[in-house]
Amino acid sequence: MNRSENGAAIVFDGVCVLCNGWVDFLLKHDRRRRYRFAAMQTQAGRTLLRSNGLDAGDPMSFLLLDEKGARTESDAVIAVLTGLGGVWRFAGMFRLLPRALRDPGYRWLARNRYRWFGKREACYLPADDQRDRFLDL
Repeated sequence: MNRSENGAAIVFDGVCVLCNGWVDFLLKHDRRRRYRFAAMQTQAGRTLLRSNGLDAGDPMSFLLLDEKGARTESDAVIAVLTGLGGVWRFAGMFRLLPRALRDPGYRWLARNRYRWFGKREACYLPADDQRDRFLDL
């Protein structure tokens, strides 16, 4: 399984407050409904992570699967933002920075996100009108 049947798939940490805010942001700004989501704590999320060589138990994992394949870390974040279109395409300028500079910043944020933003007791639950955007529900 490389991506969802109906567009790109994003695997995120379903108990991370920052990650849940990211999903809320994407649900609001993804007017073309390009992205579907799977929390890494769900069977679909674990399967997508494992099938792309990532540790399903590592909460630092963030995965984008689309027509170009699998992307992680800063490459995934930049691709997701540019995929929104409009003014968000300018996020593509961050690709000018070498990954060797971008990814350590991503990993630093990922390592500290629970401490800075918090952690939920349970996985993200979408609103009824957004349930079709989530895999495994």
